[in-house]
Amino acid sequence: MIQKILIANRGEIACRVIKTARKMGIATVAVYSDADADALHVKMADEAVHIGPSPSSQSYIVIDKILEAIKKTGADAVHPGYGFLSENAMFAQALEKAGVAFIGPPVGAIQAMGDKITSKKLAAEAGVSTVPGHMGLIADAEEAVTISASIGYPVMIKASAGGGGKGMRIAWNDAEAREGFQSSKNEAKASFGDDRIFIEKFVTQPRHIEIQVLGDKHGTVLYLGERECSIQRRNQKVIEEAPSPFLDEATRRAMGEQAVALSKAVGYHSAGTVEFIVDGERNFYFLEMNTRLQVEHPVTELITGVDLVEQMIRVASGEKLAFGQDEIKLNGWAIESRLYAEDPYRSFLPSIGRLTRYRPPVEGKTADGTIVRNDTGVFEGGEISMYYDPMVAKLCTWAPENDGSPARLTAIDAMSAALDDFEVEGIGHNLPFLSAVMQHERFRSGNITTAFIAEEFPDGFHGVEPDPASARKLAAVATLVHQVLQDRAVQISGTIGNHRRVIGKDWVVTFAGQEHAVTLDTSPGGATVRLADGSVFTAAGDWTPGRSHATFDVDGTAMGVKIDLSGTAIRLRWRGIDIAAHVRSPRIAELARLMPKKLPPDTSKMLLCPMPGVITTITVVQGETVEAGQALATVEAMKMENILRAERRGVVKRVAAAVGASLAVDELILEFE
Repeated sequence: MIQKILIANRGEIACRVIKTARKMGIATVAVYSDADADALHVKMADEAVHIGPSPSSQSYIVIDKILEAIKKTGADAVHPGYGFLSENAMFAQALEKAGVAFIGPPVGAIQAMGDKITSKKLAAEAGVSTVPGHMGLIADAEEAVTISASIGYPVMIKASAGGGGKGMRIAWNDAEAREGFQSSKNEAKASFGDDRIFIEKFVTQPRHIEIQVLGDKHGTVLYLGERECSIQRRNQKVIEEAPSPFLDEATRRAMGEQAVALSKAVGYHSAGTVEFIVDGERNFYFLEMNTRLQVEHPVTELITGVDLVEQMIRVASGEKLAFGQDEIKLNGWAIESRLYAEDPYRSFLPSIGRLTRYRPPVEGKTADGTIVRNDTGVFEGGEISMYYDPMVAKLCTWAPENDGSPARLTAIDAMSAALDDFEVEGIGHNLPFLSAVMQHERFRSGNITTAFIAEEFPDGFHGVEPDPASARKLAAVATLVHQVLQDRAVQISGTIGNHRRVIGKDWVVTFAGQEHAVTLDTSPGGATVRLADGSVFTAAGDWTPGRSHATFDVDGTAMGVKIDLSGTAIRLRWRGIDIAAHVRSPRIAELARLMPKKLPPDTSKMLLCPMPGVITTITVVQGETVEAGQALATVEAMKMENILRAERRGVVKRVAAAVGASLAVDELILEFE
């Protein structure tokens, strides 16, 4: 058995590997860059070795530095996690030469399957259904346009060595193919050191469904069911689940058997994933094979009970798999939500900064039998760096099969509650968006495709407007919070006897353009809430001043609500709704209606930096006339290129930033006349 594992990675996946290694009694070694000196994976590991500057190109993907760390610590095995060197055949070869076990597949499989062009050719030769496309290398943008037109738009332009949504673009015409080719090439080179590009037909109304495979060095390869990964934004997975709500048993078996056949054709062992695109008729096409552990592996672990990291370690140690295909049973339903450091209110642009508050929900089995799991690599007070992927955590929930509501809906409801209880402050994050998806009827029905986000949020995410039922509940919560504040205020010592202020029962709650007249009758056991529409219900909560999260029971609904006091407003966040509520007496509310509204500053003639990043290009000059949709500048952040375009026709009055400048959010780039 392996004695000491060096994890050639960082963040949550490094922490994930450490947890299993610790359970198995195996020592661990972390590696870290300058930016990660205080990272959680460094604190968790038994040993840690510094490997260089913050950019991954100077640290995490430098093979020689990883080999030096191995030599220094005496590690006899390496787990690569995902990303970085996980699918680098040269790295696996270097480990083999050094006599160090690679906790992953053989070099030949990495070479064959890790290169998307080669893998598609092999899949076709093996009789696996593949998407039409051009598998050869493409010299320049004009050739990309020619090939795209011959395949037929829309097409997907992809990096051969890509992954994680990087180096991928969808093109619907010649102009987008030309521009997408260059952007994909640039991102591929920056992220993977390999700028080879290929093009394939983009299947409309597609689902992204993948099969988890697991093999040992003795010729056994199994499939562990599928994962539905169709909820994507810009080709980056956001929410995954297992099993898929779309597949029937026959399709699942056919996909699994093809995945196993392909794996055996390249002598595969360890954990891997065969990705398919599935159309509305359940026809499936091979997309690619990831010769590593996937980000979304926890949902498979939750429905199968198999620890994939443990099995990878055992396989690397030469052990046979201790179970067969017939013993793999799918139990219940699991959902994974990826918590990203990105601002959903700013087109999901990356956000960096310090986590001033990070309080995930309690992990483990809950009272209703569901399970909450949170895989993370951060901690409160830690820094979200601009150098790496913006994922903060992977929140998972699992629900068992029962005779009541379907397991999938139970898992979704458990996820909604867990997201309500997840506190993150200091950075922009996508928790409100994840909550909104969980409440979306189309998602809950399972009628989803990879275009779900683009179709349901075509203008971006602008928050969730409270429906009448939610508004009534939030009005009650705001009144309860206000009541606690009022009770506290009248208990101040030193007041004149017989002059204690009497707290009224009638209040007016305003938020999101709504107004609710509320009567609150309190008692030791809770409160009775009466609204102007005649509805009456009970309400109770455990909030006390100073707490940023509390649990309420309103009309039989359990609510985990995030609470902040801002001046006279009470900010409430729940189920993707974010409101600033004012609770006033009827007379004060009457006066408040007469107050003028403060208008935001006019920035319509400015191009502001939408995220912290580096200006890589500015394509216009002072005095130039620009047209709507024209590219103005490119900002690079977290290894992604973001092209900023003109919203309307105009003339550039001033170029305020220079190429190479590092800008903060809302710093001026261009000003228009």
